[in-house]
Amino acid sequence: MKKKAALLLTAVILIITMAGCSAEKYQKYTDSFFGTFDTYTTVVGYAKSQEEFDRYFKQIESRMEEMHKLFDKYNSYDGINNKRTINDNAGVKPVEVDQESIDLIEFCKEWYDKTSGKTNIAMGPVLEIWHDYFDQASYDPSDTAIPPMDELEKAARFTDLDKVIVDKEKHTVYLTEKGMSLDVGAVAKGFATEIIVKEIKEAGFSSGILSPGGNIRTIGQPLDGTRDKWGIGIQNPDKPVVNDAENTLDTVYVKDAAVVSSGDYQRYYIHEGKRIHHIIDPDTLMPGENFRAVTVVANDAAVADFMSTTLFLLTYEEGLDLINSLSDIEAIWVMPDMTVRFSDGMKDILKSQGATGLKK
Repeated sequence: MKKKAALLLTAVILIITMAGCSAEKYQKYTDSFFGTFDTYTTVVGYAKSQEEFDRYFKQIESRMEEMHKLFDKYNSYDGINNKRTINDNAGVKPVEVDQESIDLIEFCKEWYDKTSGKTNIAMGPVLEIWHDYFDQASYDPSDTAIPPMDELEKAARFTDLDKVIVDKEKHTVYLTEKGMSLDVGAVAKGFATEIIVKEIKEAGFSSGILSPGGNIRTIGQPLDGTRDKWGIGIQNPDKPVVNDAENTLDTVYVKDAAVVSSGDYQRYYIHEGKRIHHIIDPDTLMPGENFRAVTVVANDAAVADFMSTTLFLLTYEEGLDLINSLSDIEAIWVMPDMTVRFSDGMKDILKSQGATGLKK
C-alpha cells in the first residue's frame, strides 16, 4: 500500500540558505545515496568538520542498507532471514528473524488495532496483483488495465493480520496459511528511519535531517545561530517534485519531528483517463479516492509513515476524529479540489498561519 515511488520525494526540504555558523563552530553539510528502499536518501546536518559529518553519514548509509535488506520482500540475502524468507515459508513453518523485524511487525499490529484497520501489512497478496499492473503500465503506458475484482477478492482472503503469529521468546514470525504474504511498504522506511535516528543521536549527531525518499525526520534544531526550527515544505500534488519553494502548498516548522506525506501523485498510471495510484484501500481493494495528499507530523517517523497511509484511506471526518483521539500527531489534508484542511495543532507550525522557524 505504499506510497512512495523511487526517485520521487513526497515532501520538499526547505533549508533556508544562511551564511555563517553557530558560535563559529558548526557548518552545514549535505550528502545523499541511492538504492536503499529503492529511493534516494538525503542527509543534511551541522557538524564541526567535513570529517565529522562524513562519519555520521557513513553510519546512516550502512544502517539504512541493513534495514533495507531486513524489510525487503523481493530479494534474499546470505545469512539474513527477511520478509522474503517469512513469505516463502507461509503455511510451512515459523521463521527466526532479527529483533528489528519482530519490533516492526509488533508495531504494525499495535497501530492497526489502535487506529482504523486501514493499514494492514498482511495485504501482500492483494498488493502483489496491483504491483504487476503497475509494472505493466510502467513498461507500456498505452497498455493499462485494472485488476479483475474477483481476482482481488480471492487474494483478500489471505490478508488476516491475526494469522501473522509473532513469538517474541523464540524470535519467530509465522504466516499460518499458504498464500499469505507481508508487505511492510506502508511503514518500513519510517520505522527504519526512527531506529537510525536514535542510533545516530547517541553517536553525537545533534542537528540534521534524514530524508529517505521524502520521509523526513529532523534531528534537533539548525545550528546556524538564527533558527530554532527546520522548514519543511509540503509538496503541491500538481507541481513537479523539485526543491523549489514555488512548488509547495505550505511550510511546516519543526524540530525533532517527522514529516511524511502520502499522495496520488507519487506512483500512478492513467487508465481510461483516470489516475490509478498505489494506495490501496483494504475495504474496496481499489485506490483510495478521498484526497490528493495527506501529510502527517509526529514525533516518531514510524508513526508518521503509518498514519499518512491510514489517514489517506479514511474520510476527512474519520481522520480528524482519529487525530484528536491521539497525542502528538497533526495532519494536513489536500482535498480533490485542492483545498487544504488541517488539524488544530497544525496552526502553530504552518507558515500560512504565521509560524516561522526563526528564533524568537
